[in-house]
Amino acid sequence: MNHSFSQLFYLKGKHFQKDVKVPIYLRLTVNGQRTELSISRKVDPEKWNARTGKMKGTNLEANELNSYLDTVRNKINKIHAQLIDENKPFTSSDIKNLYVGKGEKLKMLIKLFDEHNQQMEKLVGIEFALGTYKRYHTTRSHVAEYVKSEYRKNDIPVRDVDLKFIKGFEYFLKITKECNHNSALKYVNNFKKIIRIAVGNDWISKDPFYNYKVQFKTVEREFLSKEELQALIDKEIEGDRLNVVRDMFVLCCFTGLAYVDIQSLRPDEIYQNEEGGFYIKSKRTKTDTGFTIPLLPTAVAIIEKYKDHPKVVNKDCVIPVLSNQKSNSYLKEIADRCNIKKNLTTHLARHTFATTVTLTNGVPIETVGKMLGHKNLRTTQHYAKIIDSKVEEDMKVLREKLEQFSS
Repeated sequence: MNHSFSQLFYLKGKHFQKDVKVPIYLRLTVNGQRTELSISRKVDPEKWNARTGKMKGTNLEANELNSYLDTVRNKINKIHAQLIDENKPFTSSDIKNLYVGKGEKLKMLIKLFDEHNQQMEKLVGIEFALGTYKRYHTTRSHVAEYVKSEYRKNDIPVRDVDLKFIKGFEYFLKITKECNHNSALKYVNNFKKIIRIAVGNDWISKDPFYNYKVQFKTVEREFLSKEELQALIDKEIEGDRLNVVRDMFVLCCFTGLAYVDIQSLRPDEIYQNEEGGFYIKSKRTKTDTGFTIPLLPTAVAIIEKYKDHPKVVNKDCVIPVLSNQKSNSYLKEIADRCNIKKNLTTHLARHTFATTVTLTNGVPIETVGKMLGHKNLRTTQHYAKIIDSKVEEDMKVLREKLEQFSS
């Protein structure tokens, strides 16, 4: 592994005042990347030889300073030789850190991940959603477990991360953690951010993700048909436990709100227009993107049903919501009672809104995307699958128009 390496002693600061000494600095350059450090010595600029990087003369002061400079130079050369022997990538900052003995000799991967997550945790609700922080927390756990199983260590230098490490981590996620393809790649993408921080700070000389290509698989997302959604609405269910989950799910089906958004929705985010219609005006928790959703009669009826609930009266919510885990568990029980074979989850309601409630009924995809709070149309297309019946209906209208034109 070839490296270009040089070191240069130079004076830093103003050297125009007579008899005023200025500090000597050492510049280290590895593969064109520079870093500098103070060697805690000063010299009169008039006595400095910039070409040799030494003090002029042979007196006691010059001999002592030049001897010290030689000692520093030799220590740096030994550190450089040591890093070459290890046959691993390094930067000028690595040499500097090893010389000054500042903290850890090398930036460590798991420690860097912990520092990132600690900062992110403080920004939850400001720049990041809680769910985003939790995903990075989980990714950190997976990386730490991979390092432990693959390297038999609790941590490794971040510079040791290479393409082999990344591919090995992806394989570990799929085989050991039993993640599906897309889930594994999402964790790898989270890990990628940590490596980019290291590259940006010169803790790692080359981006190991440069030759790593991420290709997500297209997933056919499930949604409820018109008949299944109606069966869910009409089903008589005893007990508050399942009723509130069913109502929350149906409300999501008719508003397109994600679980976290229906959970955080407050009465003061529901407005009434001049015509007497109601609409929601809020921001998505995940992306902080604003959205406006006119409320359909079914949604209005559900909100009205819970207007006297203590939590709603206290303006804590629009509808009482259980935890996402419990909601998904109860939805499976509700699906069995309604003879729905699909895997009901809180997020499936969002797909149902995009497909069955809106697109199938002729709402333009741009309007659907706006209500879903999407920033671009591609995201909406990812959610909304145009079913065959809608395609046939649209072509029937076109056929009738063409027949009128030809006649």
